[in-house]
Amino acid sequence: MQKKETTVRTERYSFLVSQEEKKLIERYLHKYGIENRSRWMRETLVSFILKNLDQDYPTLFNEQEMRR
Repeated sequence: MQKKETTVRTERYSFLVSQEEKKLIERYLHKYGIENRSRWMRETLVSFILKNLDQDYPTLFNEQEMRR
C-alpha cells in the first residue's frame, strides 16, 4: 500500500473581489457542488498558469519564421 504524499501549505494569498464577482463564484460553486472553495481556487489558478506556460514554451523559430 502506498502512502499518500501531502503538501504542507504555509504560504497565503489574499485578494478582493467585487459583489458581482462574488455572486458569480458562489453560483458556480453551488451549481457544481464544490464544497472546498480553497482547493477549487488553488487548482483553478494553478491549472490556468500551467496552461499558459505550456502555450508560451520557447520554440526554435519565432512566429514570423514559422508562418512562412
